[in-house]
Amino acid sequence: MENQASIPVVINGAAGKMGREVIKAVFAAEGMHLVGAIDTNPNVLGQDAGEVAGCGPVEVPILADAEAILASATQETVQGVVVDFTHPDAVYENVRSAIAYGVRPVVGTSGLSADQINDLAAFADKASTGCLVVPNFSIGVLLLQEAVVKAAKYFDHVEIIELHHNQKADAPSGTAVKTAQMLADTGKVFNPALVEETEKMTGARGCTGAENVNIHSVRLPGLLAHQEVIFGSPGQLYTLRHDSTDRASFMPGVLLAIRAVTKLKSLVYGLEKVLE
Repeated sequence: MENQASIPVVINGAAGKMGREVIKAVFAAEGMHLVGAIDTNPNVLGQDAGEVAGCGPVEVPILADAEAILASATQETVQGVVVDFTHPDAVYENVRSAIAYGVRPVVGTSGLSADQINDLAAFADKASTGCLVVPNFSIGVLLLQEAVVKAAKYFDHVEIIELHHNQKADAPSGTAVKTAQMLADTGKVFNPALVEETEKMTGARGCTGAENVNIHSVRLPGLLAHQEVIFGSPGQLYTLRHDSTDRASFMPGVLLAIRAVTKLKSLVYGLEKVLE
C-alpha cells in the first residue's frame, strides 16, 4: 500500500522514448507512484507500462482514454500530477484537460506558443491548480543559461545553435527559445547590424525573434539534445555548450518538477523558477 503522502503520477506519452524513461524514474523514486499511463500507439495498448519501459511490471496498463485516467487520478488521496511528453499538436489540449480535472501538469512537450501559455496560465489561476512548463529538464542547461545571462553583460553579439535528433517534430527547440528570451529579458539590444544582409537562400541566417538573437536548428540522426550559445567580440569568441547524450540525464529534473508542482497554485514557466 502506498504512503498517504506519495504523489500519484500519470504519464502522457508513456510509450515514447521520454515517457519510458519517466516510467522507470517514477517507479524507482521515493514519495511518488505511477497511477496511469496514456498513449495512442496501438502496438502498446493494454500492455503493462513497466514492461514496455523495461523496468518490470508495475501493474499499470497503457491506455488511450486520457479523460478516464485523469478522472481516476482525482480519486487519489493526494492531488495527482500528469507528466506530458506527447506532441506539439496535442500538448495544449492535454494540459488544459489536466487542469480541468485538477491534475497538475508537468509539461516537457515543446511547441506551446506564447499565447497558449498565457491562456493556460489564466486557466490555471482560475482553477488554483499548479502547472509547470519546462523547456529543458537538464540541470546542466539551467547552469548554461545562468552563464549566458552573465556573459550578456559583456558581449553585444550572440547566436544560438540547437541540435537535436531528426525525430523532433518542432523547431526551434523550447530550450533555444527560452535562452533567447532570457537574453531579451536583460534589456539589451544584441547584434547591431554592420551591413545590410541578404539571404541568397531563405533561412540561411536562421530565425530571428524580437530579441534580435538568431537561432539555428540542426536535425540529424546520432544527435539527442545539444545547444551552443556563441558570443563574439573583436578578437575573441566565448562559446557555451551543453550536450545530453542519454535521456536519463533529464530524469532528476523531471522528479524535481513533479515534487515542485504539487506546491504551486498557478502556472510557472521554467524549472529554474522552482529550484531551491
